[in-house]
Amino acid sequence: MKTRLAAYLDRIGLDAAPALTLEGLATILAAHRRFIAFENLDVRLGRGIRIDSDSVFDKLVLKRRGGYCFEQNRLLADMLREIGFELRPLLARVRLGAPDIIPVRSHVTLLVALEGRLWIAEGGFGGSDLPALPLEDGAQAASPDGARHRLRKVGDAGALSGEWLLERAGPHSATDGRAQPHQDWQPQYSFDLAHVAPDDLEQCNHWTSTRPATRFTTLHIASIVLPDGFASMTDRALTLYRHGEKTERAIATPADYAATLRDVFRLEFSEIEAGALPLFALL
Repeated sequence: MKTRLAAYLDRIGLDAAPALTLEGLATILAAHRRFIAFENLDVRLGRGIRIDSDSVFDKLVLKRRGGYCFEQNRLLADMLREIGFELRPLLARVRLGAPDIIPVRSHVTLLVALEGRLWIAEGGFGGSDLPALPLEDGAQAASPDGARHRLRKVGDAGALSGEWLLERAGPHSATDGRAQPHQDWQPQYSFDLAHVAPDDLEQCNHWTSTRPATRFTTLHIASIVLPDGFASMTDRALTLYRHGEKTERAIATPADYAATLRDVFRLEFSEIEAGALPLFALL
């Protein structure tokens, strides 16, 4: 029987665990984003989102599903620890669209200690293939799809609005490099370095997966990084960005939806499950 780490590496297309180096971390992050899609379909099916290690491994690795940040970064954290990386979770406030209010902590990211520095490692934000960023004011990184990200120190330790801000260059409507040319820096999420308890994660996950009238409880979402671009599907609208070109297609039936999840997003999701989603309820 395969070890959990071996099964995970197989899931993300790697033959062996990479070295405990920045290059090794980059290899894991890129493979994770290309093979395990970001999605919220269990929320829309009324299934609870469990974020303990066993449940996340069973869903994302053995059942070959995807998940959202609390699932994705739990799996990523578990596997990085098995390889030998030192890390801990951080809670963040999503700031897409620059909201006027201080949003709740509805995202989890990872703080990795490596090569004498601290790094932000992200496997579950649902946008570009974001390389690890050193926790330094003004640090920048470019993604293969053309997206550019940077970190800024924006507050004092313990500030309610966050000490650090992750930004992306371009219009506020995207989380990837689809829009060219890049101009203004747009906020993605803010965070501080406070230690996070397991119950903190459970509480934030519960809010994110059950709060009425939010993105995750009203829309059907899937996205994945492609070797040559990015794919996203919101409800029945599939959008592909490849080599700078955008194509769109409407999903007509549960069978089409399930096939698209399999062929584009690498997800095992049956036609019966697709038919049970609210977006097909009136067909």
